[in-house]
Amino acid sequence: MYYEHLLSPGSIGGLYLKNRVVMPAMGVNLANTNGEATEVISRYYEERAKGGVGLIITEIARIDEEYGVGTPNQLSVTEGRHIPHLERMISSIQKYGTKVFIQLHHPGRETKSALIGGKQIVAPSEVMCKVTGEMPRALTTEECESLVKKFIKGAVIAKTAGADGVEIHAAHGYLLNQFLSPYTNHRTDKYGGSFHNRIRILSEIITGIKYMCGTHFPVSVRLSADEFVEGGLRLPDSVKIARTLESYGIDALNISSGIYESAITIIEPGSYAQGWKKHLASEIRKNVKIPVIAVNNIKDPETAEALLEEGVCDFIGIARGHLADPYFVHKASTGRSNEIRKCIGCLNCFAELNQGRHIKCTVNGALGREVEFSSLEKNGVGKVAAVIGGGPAGMQASLVLDKKGYQVVLFEEKDHLGGTLNVAYQAPLKDKVKAMNDGLISEIKASSVEVRLGKKASVEDVKALNPSSVFVAVGASPSIPPIPGIDKKHVLKAEDVLLGKVKPVGRVLIIGSGLTGLETAEVLAEKGHPVTVVEMQKEIGPGINRTILIDLMMRFKKFNPALLPNHKLLSISDQGVMLMNQRTSQGIFVEADTIVLALGVSPRREQVAAFRQSFNNVRVIGDANRGGRIQEAIKDGYQEAFAFTSME
Repeated sequence: MYYEHLLSPGSIGGLYLKNRVVMPAMGVNLANTNGEATEVISRYYEERAKGGVGLIITEIARIDEEYGVGTPNQLSVTEGRHIPHLERMISSIQKYGTKVFIQLHHPGRETKSALIGGKQIVAPSEVMCKVTGEMPRALTTEECESLVKKFIKGAVIAKTAGADGVEIHAAHGYLLNQFLSPYTNHRTDKYGGSFHNRIRILSEIITGIKYMCGTHFPVSVRLSADEFVEGGLRLPDSVKIARTLESYGIDALNISSGIYESAITIIEPGSYAQGWKKHLASEIRKNVKIPVIAVNNIKDPETAEALLEEGVCDFIGIARGHLADPYFVHKASTGRSNEIRKCIGCLNCFAELNQGRHIKCTVNGALGREVEFSSLEKNGVGKVAAVIGGGPAGMQASLVLDKKGYQVVLFEEKDHLGGTLNVAYQAPLKDKVKAMNDGLISEIKASSVEVRLGKKASVEDVKALNPSSVFVAVGASPSIPPIPGIDKKHVLKAEDVLLGKVKPVGRVLIIGSGLTGLETAEVLAEKGHPVTVVEMQKEIGPGINRTILIDLMMRFKKFNPALLPNHKLLSISDQGVMLMNQRTSQGIFVEADTIVLALGVSPRREQVAAFRQSFNNVRVIGDANRGGRIQEAIKDGYQEAFAFTSME
């Protein structure tokens, strides 16, 4: 398919863009602690520029060192000393024909005092963010005026460093969004009260940037068109804001949605459909004449093309899609869109940032480590590499080994590749996991990897290849604890339930509330089974990303399931199970017709041991090494194959 609209050139102000794809700003935590652009962050952006994106808007760049820190290692545009480092980063992007905007940012109340040396955080008014849980101090009028100058200074620094434009971040509940919204702006001075006063700070910033940087220097403003909170900005309010900002002379609007308190609408989990909020950008575009950039949870170029054709926006914002696959645009433009490594909406990228670490991606093991993985040596020529197991770890290792020039033979005992991914996408609203799996398989088909399906690889089979290396990715088996009654016929494995191999009857009791357990419970509840979920830990859903858990439980709870956290399984009978309340140590019997076990997995150690004993150069990866998520499987496959081959 040729993407006529997506790949057509466009312009923002007088700036020419080679296509309609924009990589919007995402915090990555890859700069140094002084806010300087490091080689690591430069290589991160350069890889996306090589991949063909038309415009990159950098991560949040702080304009205020005292109160404006958003992450420990974010870019900064507060001092002249930042210019040389920023210039090198920008040049590394522009050499591929990709344009660069620096996003100017202040978090306001959406930060933590720990990031600013223990000082009280600041905001337009004393309105606490329910997510950060810290009461801000209201800025004085003089401080607001000073912040205007800091935003302008940041733009001047960005232009001096060679940026093609800047974006003012007035979305997602950050400081400037806080001024715009009556939900967070209760001021009585010139920066609060009326619509004109609430937008005043943006007016002063835009006017100042245009004066200092020139009218032809592009300025974009990012807006949350709907805050999705009671008392906050709604679409009609944002249409008025957009038209007013256009009158101030900005060159583009970048439309998103939500604030921290409605964060699921900023960074959607995998259950959300592509284009679910297209009405926001569409309505704003009808009311302005300047270009509209919009994010819409885009995972594939087909959807992006359709939104452009429909007239939803002028430029498509593809954010996490570029974390998952930096070559998204290149693959789309060269007829290889089926090989795009798809984002699955797991939110691991932002979970990593919330832990203070640099950004990572479940489906891209090289994200944030582009320098480390910058050169794959072609040192496998004439050598055979055997990979045992065609799940995500095995497929990823095979692809890396193939790029190294190895003759890769991939064994998979089933008649199809994918391993546990084939189980994962059986759960509700997991179409993106299937798309990711299909993409991996397409990558394998496009490579030189020889795939042998439908036969369990024996040591003898592998010895016949005389391999220089063996990667064991045989996965894991569901954990079955030695509990009385565990072998009864009405005791089933969650994996078998999801795959449709077995059919529960009557009242179902799920043991284990990890992601597999809860997804299995949701499947069965949708089919009409009364469901009880038992969990040993103190809370349901231990280890699940908070946003993912909230999203799942919002759907699941409508079936009125019984939830029993802090209960241990003691025994199973024909009529039900005996549990122990771990808080009171009291026993409790729960009646059930079917018991479903979702207690994690155990590596297939016997198979692993057989290969370890028979070969010298063995690497054990994925669940065969330790039970984990897709993230660990992809990471293992990528880095173990890379490290091993580099030592050959």
